[in-house]
Amino acid sequence: MSTMKQIAQRDLRNDSGRVLAAVEAGESFIITRNGNPVAKLEPLVRRTFVPVAELARTSARLPHVDYAQWRADLDAMIDQEMPDRE
Repeated sequence: MSTMKQIAQRDLRNDSGRVLAAVEAGESFIITRNGNPVAKLEPLVRRTFVPVAELARTSARLPHVDYAQWRADLDAMIDQEMPDRE
């Protein structure tokens, strides 16, 4: 496992294009001010969209849920009445 690169705030300001290109390529940086770590700059995690067909296949293997029973169980456990305010 590699150590995350450190970059001074000054270097980020002066060479932000190069730094952001590196982040786009997957690198992460610890930003320092006066030698002290103050922030982490890292790529955003890209969302993964699941095709509808795959979602349907996966959902078909899930156990059946009896929603009426589930609601009855919740109602038995949770008092949903609001107390009177005094």
